[in-house]
Amino acid sequence: MMHCPYCKSPAHAKSSRYMSEQVKERYHQCTSLDCSCTFKTSESIMKVITAPPQPEPVHAATPEPVKERQTIGRYGSSFRILH
Repeated sequence: MMHCPYCKSPAHAKSSRYMSEQVKERYHQCTSLDCSCTFKTSESIMKVITAPPQPEPVHAATPEPVKERQTIGRYGSSFRILH
């Protein structure tokens, strides 16, 4: 909450708009009926104290080798006729 620059009473924010990604302009009005001063302020980011963690890079998954079909114990290439 901002205080009126003239009477030091609390001032309500009436509206705001972004001037850039890091700067906001805000319009205020004093709550004192005897004053009713209207003024604007500028709000900006001065310094980032703690940034969010960076996501880990996604590595391309190595595809698993395709297993060949086995026919052990069944009729097929491993079946031998014994004579």
